Amino acid sequence: MSLKYAVLAALLEGEASGYELSKVFDVSLANFWPATPQQLYRELERLSQDGLVQARVVRQERRPNKRMFTLTEAGRRDLGAFAAEPPRRPTAIRDELLIKIQAMDGADPAVAADMLEERTSWARGKLGRYERVRERLLAGRDEEEYLRDAERVGPYLTLMAGIAFERENLRWCERALRILRQRAALKGA
Repeated sequence: MSLKYAVLAALLEGEASGYELSKVFDVSLANFWPATPQQLYRELERLSQDGLVQARVVRQERRPNKRMFTLTEAGRRDLGAFAAEPPRRPTAIRDELLIKIQAMDGADPAVAADMLEERTSWARGKLGRYERVRERLLAGRDEEEYLRDAERVGPYLTLMAGIAFERENLRWCERALRILRQRAALKGA
């Protein structure tokens, strides 16, 4: 899958500038499809040229003008066709930290522990951001009420996946750290 469909899906929320889209990606899509602002701007240009999004210029007095993007009907149709297709292949993990942990035997375990501590900190930070997004989406409703009555549940369902992923990431990091500490204690005894 290309970034194309992630951008089109983000625009289902409504008109947005490239900057606003990058914030949407940081908050609600980064848990399953990260993108840099530069990638987003390039993709928006391609989508505009392909007629899948439409741009309008908003003039600003003290800042540069900004372009606001919306989905076109062609973009909605293309996104709908994409959403109806089954995924081409199952999810695969590509994680540099896991390669380092795989290869850590014989290296200083304190270095691996530091990397795990850093990942733990990242996971906690992401969980905090995701929980704030969750509270904003719920807006005082309980989850069942939201899932029953909300106009769109896709963003909430993907947020649930991101929360579950980071909770499991955190659980694994904490367990790996306990194992490393136990092994270090046994070697020190």
